[in-house]
Amino acid sequence: MNPSLNLSTLIAQSAQQLDAAHTAGSLSFGQGTTNAADEAAWLVLWALGLPLDTDVSDDAFNVELTSEQVAKAQALIAQRISSRKPAAYLTQEAWLQGVSFYIDERAIVPRSLIAEVLAEGNIDPWLDPNTTRVLDLCTGNGSLGILAALAFPDITVQGLDLSTDALAVAHINIERYGLEGRMTLAESDGLAKADGVFDLILCNPPYVNAQSMTELPTEFKAEPALALAGGDDGMHFIRQMLRDAPAHMSENAVLVLEIGHERVYFETAFPNLDVVWLSTSAGDDQVLLLTRQAIAESAFTK
Repeated sequence: MNPSLNLSTLIAQSAQQLDAAHTAGSLSFGQGTTNAADEAAWLVLWALGLPLDTDVSDDAFNVELTSEQVAKAQALIAQRISSRKPAAYLTQEAWLQGVSFYIDERAIVPRSLIAEVLAEGNIDPWLDPNTTRVLDLCTGNGSLGILAALAFPDITVQGLDLSTDALAVAHINIERYGLEGRMTLAESDGLAKADGVFDLILCNPPYVNAQSMTELPTEFKAEPALALAGGDDGMHFIRQMLRDAPAHMSENAVLVLEIGHERVYFETAFPNLDVVWLSTSAGDDQVLLLTRQAIAESAFTK
C-alpha cells in the first residue's frame, strides 16, 4: 500500500526518481521540459487532473493525497522511466507558449523555438503591414500555424506536411481552436502543394544530420524519423525548400526557419545567404529569418 503524501512531497520524490534515471543515462529530457523537476510536476499534476500551473506551494493543495492518487501518479512516473516515451505522448498533451495542443505518436512533439519569436514579436518589424497569408511548412501537429492564427487574427494559414498521420493530428488541433475557416491542410512534399504565394513562411523542417540521428536518445527515436532526419548534413530538405521558396513568397515576404544546432552545416551549405539570426531562449543561432530578396539573390549549394 502506498503511504500518504502531500502534493509537493510527491512531486519532489518523483523528481528524484526522474533525476536518478537521467543521471544513470537511462532517461532524457528536451521534449517539453529540460529537467526532472519540471517533468515531475507536469506528470504528477496531469495524473491527478490538476492544472499544470497549479501553485504546489499553496497549502490548499498540500493536504494528504489518497493512496489511489499516489499510486496513479507513481505509475505514470514509472511508465515514463520504463518506456522512455516522451511525457507528451503519455499525456497526449503538449504546451507551447502557454497554449495546449493534442499530440500522439503520429507527429513530432511540438517544441519549436519559432513559437517564441511569434509570441515575443521578434519578427513583427519584418512583416509587411498587409500580411494576410501564412504558410506553416512541415506543420506536424499544426501548432506553429495555430499560434500564428491566434497571434494575427486577420491572417489565413495553410499547413503542409508529407505525413498524413501528422496532418490527422493537426486537424484535431485546428478543430480544437475553431480555426477550420482560417487554417487549411494539405499533404505535400515540400512546397509542391503550396497554394499560391504567402507573406510569411514558418518552417521547422527535418534538420538533424545523419551522425546525430544515430546518437539520438531513445525518447527522440520514439518520434517519427521523417520529422527529424535531414540527410548527411541535415540540409537535404532545406536545399529544396529554399530553391522553391521564392516562387511562393510575395514581394516583401519573409521566411522564418529553425535549424537547431546545425548552424555550421547551414552556413557551409548556404555561404552566400544574407541571414538575420533571431534571439531565443536557446541562443541566437538556432532560428533565422530570410527575406524573399535574400533567398532569390543567393546561389545555393546543390
